[in-house]
Amino acid sequence: MMTKGRNDNHPRKGSSIKVQPIRSFEAIAAIRAHLYGHPRNLCLFTLGINTAYRASELLSLTVGQVDHLKAGDILDIKQQKTNEYRMAVLNTVAVDAIQSWLTLHPCRSTATAPLFLSQRGRRSLSVSAVNRLVKSWCRETGLSGNFGSHSLRKTWGYHQRIHNNANVALLMRAFGHATEAQTLDYLCILPDEIKALYLGLEL
Repeated sequence: MMTKGRNDNHPRKGSSIKVQPIRSFEAIAAIRAHLYGHPRNLCLFTLGINTAYRASELLSLTVGQVDHLKAGDILDIKQQKTNEYRMAVLNTVAVDAIQSWLTLHPCRSTATAPLFLSQRGRRSLSVSAVNRLVKSWCRETGLSGNFGSHSLRKTWGYHQRIHNNANVALLMRAFGHATEAQTLDYLCILPDEIKALYLGLEL
């Protein structure tokens, strides 16, 4: 139960609780439905859960970088942490979300305009704003737990591993992690996979 003046979808001050991926397809569908009619936010959510990019990397995108893209095209974004480029191949749902937003984007004819404009319409959204948005989307669709901007790319990796049986080494490369253990821990599935080892085979 929420207490007035308190956000239950947020760790306590000083807490080191990690944000979680959105684990169910039903929850993802609920957030999509919640964002219907908000094409900027729907585009941000869709790109976030269909790529391994950080929020800061998505927010660096400009209109000119994406307005020509089709399903199957490669998007290269420079990582702020390493200054190296990391690619993602855009699927149909990601491209459709981009194009739907661009039809209403107030600066569509300006190639250098940020793709994800703030409410004031001149600058890009900030990472802190994305963090607040993700928390509100999850809370308003009934999810409990701790969510934030990293939940978007964690969701991509979680479902790649759980439902698409993606190789951990490939996910490690996609995320830019140093070790496979770091990737499994990041996705909040390391304890689950270790437990499955014990329960999946009786000798």
